Amino acid sequence: MYNATITLEEADMAERVTGIGGIFFKAQDAGKLREWYATHLGLKLEPWGGMQFEWKHADESGRPGRTVWAIFDRDGDYFKNSRADFMLNYRVENLDSVLKALAAEGVEIDPKRDDSEYGRFAWITDPEGNRIELWEPPAGM
Repeated sequence: MYNATITLEEADMAERVTGIGGIFFKAQDAGKLREWYATHLGLKLEPWGGMQFEWKHADESGRPGRTVWAIFDRDGDYFKNSRADFMLNYRVENLDSVLKALAAEGVEIDPKRDDSEYGRFAWITDPEGNRIELWEPPAGM
């Protein structure tokens, strides 16, 4: 759940999305499609089925950033509640603040949260039923 110590004014003033954290989509045969992307587009896929495009923040030289690209099996449940066959992951700097602002605006927010070594994750749904992942990267990323 979002941090209740953040005021609504602070949430309104918070920067929301700071970039694209990932691009995910479903496939009828995820393994075969991954092979196609590796062969024809030269994507160097990792054993978990995706890859990370690495880049540097423009305002802080040397600070790394990553955008994840991954294909999921169509019958998987990673973004099962979405009407779309894709899901965008947006980077945010303060997930609690963003969620508080979105809740105040009536945005549909999934109660599920994931806090791990990879950062903090939450999910929302847009008015057309598309699932959106919000990601607060760990410090230094």
